[in-house]
Amino acid sequence: MNRFMQSDFFYHFRNTPVAMISFAVFTCIILAAVFANIIAPYNPFDPASLNLMNGFTPPMQANDFTGEVFLMGTDDQGRDLFSTILYGLRISLFVGVMAVALAMVLGVLLGLIAGFLGGWFDVLIMRFADIQMTFPSILVAMLIYGVAKGVLPPDLRYEMSITVLIISIGLSEWVPFARTVRGSTLVEKEKEYIIVAKMIGLNKWQIMIRHILPNVLSPVLVIATITFALAIIAEATLSFLGVGVPTTKPSLGTLIRIGQDFLFSGEWWILLFPAITLLALALSINLFGDWLRDTLNPKLK
Repeated sequence: MNRFMQSDFFYHFRNTPVAMISFAVFTCIILAAVFANIIAPYNPFDPASLNLMNGFTPPMQANDFTGEVFLMGTDDQGRDLFSTILYGLRISLFVGVMAVALAMVLGVLLGLIAGFLGGWFDVLIMRFADIQMTFPSILVAMLIYGVAKGVLPPDLRYEMSITVLIISIGLSEWVPFARTVRGSTLVEKEKEYIIVAKMIGLNKWQIMIRHILPNVLSPVLVIATITFALAIIAEATLSFLGVGVPTTKPSLGTLIRIGQDFLFSGEWWILLFPAITLLALALSINLFGDWLRDTLNPKLK
């Protein structure tokens, strides 16, 4: 711990206000989502706690019928918006983390194979990656989501909706990992320690996993940070379009879609607070990811 406190990494961190503020905002949002059941005054997914008479209550104003006051107001069903956002954060963050994990595992594996083995493996993987990069990732995710929902039996489509969403976003974001790892692998495999590993009889998989992989992970972690923000935005976009998280388990994107329906009727808070939360989450991750990229890239120092 003492070594970390004295490292150049921590020195740059505590001397960069943008990194400190973005990390603090991101940490607060993560903690709020993790401890939502403690922080939230209501459980928005408990029908017994809902009161339709509380519907459309403005922020910090007493309801005309029940007299209750809500910090961020309520939605059309009388759900406390503050509590709903905290629980919705859980779903958005879960989808983002799992989608990035899938994209990272798939991209790193394919990048290692393409860079180390070369030949037709490299040509096939990289040409497929080039083709996928010609399309926006959100369109790729929508295509995969639609195909998966069509293949699944009707009785499983609702239960598997979040799983299908994770797979769709993950398969649409693997290309940056693969291209980065491939480039690093092409450099690493020509170094002397790899030549020695081949001479002592290690097989290709041992060389890739034990020796090359640890030396190509630094840029992967930076890409994962930035991709995490993109995955959250992709989930929000798909949910906003009605092809993501079901309305019974609303994420930030679903809440924004619901709020958009009431924006022009005067209930602005139903859209504003989920949108601000999504903006703060995505912006803090992007700013911290940009700082992390600049700090870990020796060419930018």
